[in-house]
Amino acid sequence: MVFTRKNEEAVSPVIGVILMVAITVILAAVIAAFVFGMAGNIQKTKVVAATESRTNSNNVTITYQGGQDAGTLGSIFFTVGGANATMTVPSGGTYKAGGQGTETLMPTSGSILPVGATCVITNAPTTSHVVGVGQFTDGSTQVIVDTTI
Repeated sequence: MVFTRKNEEAVSPVIGVILMVAITVILAAVIAAFVFGMAGNIQKTKVVAATESRTNSNNVTITYQGGQDAGTLGSIFFTVGGANATMTVPSGGTYKAGGQGTETLMPTSGSILPVGATCVITNAPTTSHVVGVGQFTDGSTQVIVDTTI
């Protein structure tokens, strides 16, 4: 009579050791990221907004809506696709021309850009790509609006 011995272990010892080593390495990497500050270099997102609307077939109006970080906003630089697009002097702020299709909307010296400040793009193409980048007093920049209208 031949007796056979059955191994009823669910996982072999080699696979168990490999899994434990993998878990240890992953835990060490996560702990090292927090201890050495690898996860701390993420820039805070600023909360400000601008909207745009097409007022007629040739004009696009961009309106500053303010936001939680409005006090730290130094200026908004708008770029509009289309070589013939031009911008008019905005209300509620000062105007700094940057050539055809570009404009910087800035608050008057020592103040905050008022909510509702606008700039109008005239001679805008039927489909215009509008990008607004905010420059903040801490030196950071952030895209505020990026749309096609």
